[in-house]
Amino acid sequence: MKTDFDIMIAGGGLNGPALALALADVGLRVAVVDNRPADARAGDDFDGRAYALALASQRLLSALGLWRDLAEKAQPILKVEATQGQAGAGAGPFGLHFDSAELEEGRLGYMIEDRFLYRALLGAMEKRVTHLPGLSVTGQTPDASGITVHLSDGRNLRSRLLVGADGRRSGVAERAGIRRVGHDYGQLALVAAVDHELPHHGVAHQFFMPTGPLAILPLPGNRSSIVWSETESEARAITELTDEAFLEVLRPRFGDFLGRISLAGPRFSYPLGLTLAQSYVAHRVALIGDAAHGVHPIAGQGLNLGLRDVASLAEIIATARRRGEDIGTEPVLARYQKWRRPDATALALGMDGVNALFSNGNPLLRAARELGMGMVDAIPPLRRGFMRQAAGLRLDPMPKLLAGQRL
Repeated sequence: MKTDFDIMIAGGGLNGPALALALADVGLRVAVVDNRPADARAGDDFDGRAYALALASQRLLSALGLWRDLAEKAQPILKVEATQGQAGAGAGPFGLHFDSAELEEGRLGYMIEDRFLYRALLGAMEKRVTHLPGLSVTGQTPDASGITVHLSDGRNLRSRLLVGADGRRSGVAERAGIRRVGHDYGQLALVAAVDHELPHHGVAHQFFMPTGPLAILPLPGNRSSIVWSETESEARAITELTDEAFLEVLRPRFGDFLGRISLAGPRFSYPLGLTLAQSYVAHRVALIGDAAHGVHPIAGQGLNLGLRDVASLAEIIATARRRGEDIGTEPVLARYQKWRRPDATALALGMDGVNALFSNGNPLLRAARELGMGMVDAIPPLRRGFMRQAAGLRLDPMPKLLAGQRL
């Protein structure tokens, strides 16, 4: 069968380009269809958006040849402090305290700004991948020998496989007949960056409040990224506030442990919900990232889950190609679903449960939460197990890319 590409990927965010680079490195012809212009997020101005990269995700970027240039722009996460409390009342007496010094790898992960990560992926794609910016996939027609992908500029391109990396409202998944389950959290995430007077020393904080968690994540310098989950009605009112009024509402929740704070860029908000695809694959179709699983931002695992998909699918496809298999057929794609769906579903439901457990003011549950966190924190092997899980080091089997190995 004559094809224009071996694989086409719908979605040019972060997961799509990462998968494209991994597949191009094993000699496959790959195209990324990106509905945004090529320079959409590649500007020099800081806009406050950043990601928490698990150690395994950093190793994947290293295996793709990207980390050397990103390392100097990243902030290591050396400790994580998880506590609960109420705005203005401070943290409770017990909590979880994760210290990277307890891990032989010496890091829990890294914080990296969106602009730097996207720019690195975009630059690498220019040399190794066909990038089709400013276009979208409008249709797909699978058949026995491949899939015809219909583009918004009227072109029809042939491929062996179409990968949906096009987000929670994935058109690729919908057209393939893949249904979704989930629910709305009744919360909005308020995202911004703040400058602060005192150094953060590489410590990430997760503060659980009855209305939703607040994450304070270290960035280079005296700057942190915040992801603040709040009830929808309250959050919508907060988004209408001026910057100074926003800070007045934030300060009692943030506390004064980093001294005076000020906004370091624009503010964003987005609704929170759980959404899981009932299948990660269909005829000549596979899903990765938010197209497969949209999760609560607790612990910043959304991008890391997507990169686990990238590593697993890339390895499945590379192995199938070496065996001479048709990479878009059901037996090949079934291996990907078997590898990824249980892990991603378990983690998504786990974060769903944590949000439900902590986002309420029930005094009995509060006491139970305090006791539970104190017990975990007091048992070193259990505490280290949680750290290794968060760092992405407990996958079995471990995809090669997440171990820092090339395919």
